[in-house]
Amino acid sequence: MKLRVGDKVPLVRALAVRALARFANDSENSDILDLFLEALPLEHNAEVRKMIVLSLPPSNATSVAILDHTLDVSEVVRKAAYYVLASKFPLQSLSIKVRTIILQRGLADRSAAVTKECLKLLKDEWLVKCCNGDPIELLKYLDVETYELVGESVMEALLKAGAVQLQDDQSIRQFIVATSNEIEGESGHCIPRIQLMEAEVALYWKTVCRNLQMKAQERGSDAAATMGTEAAVYAAEASDNNDLLERVLPAMVSDYVELVKAHLDAGSNYCFASRQLLLLGAMLDFSDATNRKVASGFVQELLHKPIEYEVDADGNKVVMGDGVNLGGDREWADAVSGLARKVHAAAGEFEEVLLGVVEELAQPCRERTADFLHWMHCLSVTGLLLENAKSFRWMQGKSIEPDELLQSLLLPGAKHVHLDVQRVATRCLGLFGLLERKPSVELVKQLRFCFVKGPSSISIVACKALIDIGMWHGPQEVDRAMGLELSSLLHENKMTFSPVNLCDMNEDWNVELLDLLYAGLNVNDWIKSVDMDENESVQAILGEGFAKILLLSENYPSIPASLHPLFLSKLIILYFSNETKELQRLKQCLSVFFEHYPSLSADHKKCISKSFMPVMRSMWPGINTKAGGSPFMVSNMRKLAVQASRFMLQMMQAPLYAKETEKRNENQNNELPEVLDGFSEPSLDFECGEAGLAIRIAAEVVSFHAKKTPAQKSYVSALCRVLVLLHFRLSEQGAIKLMRRLLNHVAESAFAEHEVVKELKRMAERLKAIDREPDQGLSQEQANCILGRLELDLNFDVDDSVEIQPTPVSRSSRPARTRQGVRNQESSSEELSPTSFVPKVTGTTNTRSQRASKIAALTKMTANRAVRISEEDDEEQGSAVTSQEDSDESDQSDE
Repeated sequence: MKLRVGDKVPLVRALAVRALARFANDSENSDILDLFLEALPLEHNAEVRKMIVLSLPPSNATSVAILDHTLDVSEVVRKAAYYVLASKFPLQSLSIKVRTIILQRGLADRSAAVTKECLKLLKDEWLVKCCNGDPIELLKYLDVETYELVGESVMEALLKAGAVQLQDDQSIRQFIVATSNEIEGESGHCIPRIQLMEAEVALYWKTVCRNLQMKAQERGSDAAATMGTEAAVYAAEASDNNDLLERVLPAMVSDYVELVKAHLDAGSNYCFASRQLLLLGAMLDFSDATNRKVASGFVQELLHKPIEYEVDADGNKVVMGDGVNLGGDREWADAVSGLARKVHAAAGEFEEVLLGVVEELAQPCRERTADFLHWMHCLSVTGLLLENAKSFRWMQGKSIEPDELLQSLLLPGAKHVHLDVQRVATRCLGLFGLLERKPSVELVKQLRFCFVKGPSSISIVACKALIDIGMWHGPQEVDRAMGLELSSLLHENKMTFSPVNLCDMNEDWNVELLDLLYAGLNVNDWIKSVDMDENESVQAILGEGFAKILLLSENYPSIPASLHPLFLSKLIILYFSNETKELQRLKQCLSVFFEHYPSLSADHKKCISKSFMPVMRSMWPGINTKAGGSPFMVSNMRKLAVQASRFMLQMMQAPLYAKETEKRNENQNNELPEVLDGFSEPSLDFECGEAGLAIRIAAEVVSFHAKKTPAQKSYVSALCRVLVLLHFRLSEQGAIKLMRRLLNHVAESAFAEHEVVKELKRMAERLKAIDREPDQGLSQEQANCILGRLELDLNFDVDDSVEIQPTPVSRSSRPARTRQGVRNQESSSEELSPTSFVPKVTGTTNTRSQRASKIAALTKMTANRAVRISEEDDEEQGSAVTSQEDSDESDQSDE
């Protein structure tokens, strides 16, 4: 039965696994379990994988295998994996990380059947059986402080499934108990006594309240869109949800404020609960002036709350959190800004309130009496303002003007001695530049200085800011701020980047923004300085920025399209470079980019075609660069270049998305090709397709002289192996005729590679078969038209033969034969059989017999190879055999 598990018939394998399943639980039959675990990752049939998964017993080893198959390509296998996890693995037996992975994958699965099975596991097994139907108890098993998004998705799934029912006595108000006490002679003053919430409780109430609010809004919209009884039903449901939400939330804003304050005062252990409660503020009503005044005072307290820090062993103050956002946490800053915008919802009121806080906090910074913690606090509030402000229009005429904010706070902060202050200020400069109508000179200069001269952490932030400002305003506007005026015609026709040495740059930078950023991709010191635990680097930021420019090129018309092939070439080289293999964020970003880029537009394929040769020349050792290093290093570099060539070929052959294909067909129908001497000029599709790439590769191969270096020989061979994989369409008759003439020259350049020449002959036959008029030639004007469209400068005779000539055989490097050698060869050849080319060895002494036998053996091996070649080409047979025999005979005669 164990042997049948490896049977070639899937049904037999499945039945064998089913028969052995009853023995897998027995500890004495561990070999059966090992057999299952070995067969599972190697099995190709989905039904057999499903049977193996269902047969696995619960254990630590099997849980890993089952968890891996929650990502199986087959829906039935994924569904079986969740069934086994529900039936054989209790909630308590799984680690927190495994629990969250199971729910994260299952609730987001693309298959409704798998999602239903995961929901069944969550609701029937974990919630009802393990947690007695208490969702808060279930959240405690998921560590929601670490896996907040998983906790939210779990609650949303349970609420949608109706598995969470609110009791009449359940609400947030139960945590606020008012007690009447006498304080300073005043009687009847109520002081709320707050019962602190755990993290799971706070998350539970936030998701419940958000769900009620969404239901009320949806039903209200449905009621407005319908009429009659249906509208009344929707309106009643919306009213019920609003009433329930009002009953759950605190009765007064003052109670809500006291609830949040109590959690803030409780320390860092209740920071998560404080943030969840802070998000509830967006659901409260602040239309009443009294409520708004109370909430406004609370917002002021949140904004004035200083940065928390610790003192290390050396007595230095260490900031807690990221040191950039308010409260040291991005989520906390978003929660504060959300509450502030809800409370100060009037136009310009939010900006006015935050500018007042900034003006107050900036006073010690102006007077240079503030320490670095106060600087960071002030700049974090400023960043919160600049992130949420829509325009400087709402900041004019307030307590501190935008220009004053830049000159007195942001620029001095970017030049501060403390690196953390520089980092926060540089980020604020980038946000400030996005709000300006035109980027200011001082701002651009400071960002460029931080990018080039700053340490890695500062350069990363400055790089982000320069990319954002350049994409928002356009690189020309940023260059004008630096006094660089270029005509629009020169800018649009820019084909290359100016060389920039960032290490030797001084402050008089007459360098355009795109040149500066492109030069940043070539700085290896940034790669080496990146800590492997960090997720960001300068090259990763630049790669993401250029990828966005290419992917959404239509949104950035100010960036010349002529530079797109240079961007793409650099990204491909970075993707395959060994120096960037540790930059996982860059690798992941580029992987997603390359998956979608070629299918979005035909112009993108044209860009790939233009980038092919620059990438290959740059990556192949000995072409653009010296072929230095050990043979092992050179071999690896060539392998990477071959991988890149196949990768670009796959992108060229990737189909366009359906919407783009329809648009392309419409353009083809509307645009008729121009006729030149009876020959239809190629359409734009020619430049974007495989035919254009094939001609580019052929022109590159032909450009090499007959005498090539070893690096050039291997380079030409690699290009030819890609060339023969490209295909032409029937509509590309001009390109077909041109390619047929180029193939003859390509074969001459690659004559040493017999296999390549054979493939080129097959390609020539395919082209001849699809040439509608194979005997009709191609004029020089027509060839120049095609080459001009591809921006190629190639001179060749269009009247050359389209037939690939037989492969010439290289001359022997051995000395010329003597007449005696010729006579010996002729006499010996008559005695040879047709299948043997070993010459008869005569005239040798006994002292040289060993050498003669070696010569005979080598000659026989070479002769057998010549026989195989003779079957391919009769002419080549005679020359190859004669050359080899002559060489051997001359050696014997010399002896």
